[in-house]
Amino acid sequence: MKVGDKVKKKKLLPKVFMWLFIGLLITFISGFFVSENPKLFSIIYDQNMHWIFVVAEVVIALVLTFKIESLKKKTALVLYIGYALLTGLTISFVFTAYKISSIIIIFLITSILFAIFALIGKITKIDLSKIGIYLFMGFISIIILELINIFLLNNTLNIITCIIGIIIFLIYIAYDIQRMLYYYILDDVDESSYPILFAFNLYIDFLNVFLDLLRLLGDSSD
Repeated sequence: MKVGDKVKKKKLLPKVFMWLFIGLLITFISGFFVSENPKLFSIIYDQNMHWIFVVAEVVIALVLTFKIESLKKKTALVLYIGYALLTGLTISFVFTAYKISSIIIIFLITSILFAIFALIGKITKIDLSKIGIYLFMGFISIIILELINIFLLNNTLNIITCIIGIIIFLIYIAYDIQRMLYYYILDDVDESSYPILFAFNLYIDFLNVFLDLLRLLGDSSD
């Protein structure tokens, strides 16, 4: 690896983790705010507004993933912040369904696991790109199982789905970190929109691990 490449990566990592932190902060603040406002919470869930937000999230995710090369940094940033805000609205039920103490503990556990698997992705010599297709297949399988369980409401299937989801997205963290470091060398880190995409990918990984751990281990509110 060239010295110049190392410098670029040193500039890239702080920016990615900064945007990851900002995205998570926006999500949790907006989610908590909605949970503390009964009228707003009722509008979102009782009137099924959250499905509109979910569709909007999917559209933004597709644009960030497949159009990132043509997006200016400011446009990518607006989309990312919008996605984080919409996610906060759609997961605001978490703050009413689970105890705050449990949410904090699970968040800390998720952060520790994230750090461990990010480090693995950074230092491992194994080429994780080879398992990308299997991770994607696992992700699709989770979506299918969760859709099925909407009708079955089977607790055992829910537990299995959570465990599979945790495993897949923890590996995704290592995968995305390695992909970020070894498959993208940016000519201009400061002006590129790629750090937003990398932060978005890690945001998705973190949030899915958090939500699955919460479903599996979280203490429900009284």
